[in-house]
Amino acid sequence: MYAIIQSGGRQVKVAPGVVVEVDNFTAQPGEQISIDRVLFLERDGGEIVAGSPFVPNAKVVGVVDGTARGPKIRVFRKKRRKGFRRTRGHRSTMVRVRITEILV
Repeated sequence: MYAIIQSGGRQVKVAPGVVVEVDNFTAQPGEQISIDRVLFLERDGGEIVAGSPFVPNAKVVGVVDGTARGPKIRVFRKKRRKGFRRTRGHRSTMVRVRITEILV
């Protein structure tokens, strides 16, 4: 069984027992969360359920493991023949969630 959820504008494939990293939100480590924005669901028997846009009465339950930092993003801007060059960047804070179960 697996599901595709929407979190922070991104789509993430999850299954029970998997640890995923999603965009930062306010939650303490060890806290149980539930995500009801399930876009797609595949049951053990091979049955596929697609939402429009979300699957009704479907929920993904997980436990917050902690926070992590995402990859370093470098943004370089340049205007040719003007001497204009800027380098900026950032690292996003991500939340690690251990998926415990998928409820339908």
